Amino acid sequence: MMRSLHFFDDLAQSLADHPPMALGVVYPCSVPALQAASEIVQAGLATPVLIGPARRIDQMAQGAGITLSGCRIVDVPTDGDAARVGVGMAHEGTVAALMKGSLHSRIFLHELGHHEGGLRTTRRMSHVYVLDAPQAPRVLLVTDGAVNIAPDLEARRDIVQNSIDLGHMLGMAQPRVAVLSAVEMVNPDLPSTLDAAILCKMAERGQITGAVLDGPLALDNAVSPEAARCKGVVSPVAGQADILVVPDLEAGNILAKQMTFIGQARAAGIVMGMRVPVILTSRADPVPVRVLSCMVAAVMIRQGYGGNPVASMDQCG
Repeated sequence: MMRSLHFFDDLAQSLADHPPMALGVVYPCSVPALQAASEIVQAGLATPVLIGPARRIDQMAQGAGITLSGCRIVDVPTDGDAARVGVGMAHEGTVAALMKGSLHSRIFLHELGHHEGGLRTTRRMSHVYVLDAPQAPRVLLVTDGAVNIAPDLEARRDIVQNSIDLGHMLGMAQPRVAVLSAVEMVNPDLPSTLDAAILCKMAERGQITGAVLDGPLALDNAVSPEAARCKGVVSPVAGQADILVVPDLEAGNILAKQMTFIGQARAAGIVMGMRVPVILTSRADPVPVRVLSCMVAAVMIRQGYGGNPVASMDQCG
């Protein structure tokens, strides 16, 4: 496993001889979105296709002193049009991955999950943060803090499997997955502990594969061997978790943002369960987060990520 604080550097090195992918940037009508596109070109990660109002994009770039050399613009007037065109380009293979620009997530996710022409697969879509914090013993994946608000058990199974699949693509041969709650004991009054126990049994029965699961685990005994020893928690995951599965969106969003804004973690984020990698940026995301997220998407493409046939189950969006 790659050591913390060198993880993204090692990913960049692994992509050094890989040709840039075609990246659809949907409605990049903000300075950070355009700056990220420019830096992605300079890093050799992708050839961005900027999907949005061409005149506005050009004026914004000129006003901010951003060069769009190496980018192509597809002129569409509105954010809804940009989302529809971008998803269509990904569906037909014109672009290999998508990045959200400055449109509302609701509009973007609606087009992604559209039954006809969208990018749905047999998996529920879910978001994974990749976080490399100075004080963390290893790179941590946190899921789901951006897409599924209050997932049921079936959705949580897909959320776990999606994160495991991403872990494999990032070099984790057998990731250790901690299914989090507030405590480490099953408590019928705390539903997240029941879900955690069921998910672990599903892994034992082969309904979740490619990782070692344990839960419920509180955050401290998931990442700290000393905390696990103090509480008498003995498992192959306790104190050594690679993937943190949170009970709901609020918990995941707070945990990831605490690690980035207070813990100074280098961060990336990716939506799994789609036919192509999808980068779901926040308006507050700085340029490095957008560039590192593109790097993760490029690694996924290199690993042959392409999703599964069109789904029959409902997606969140």
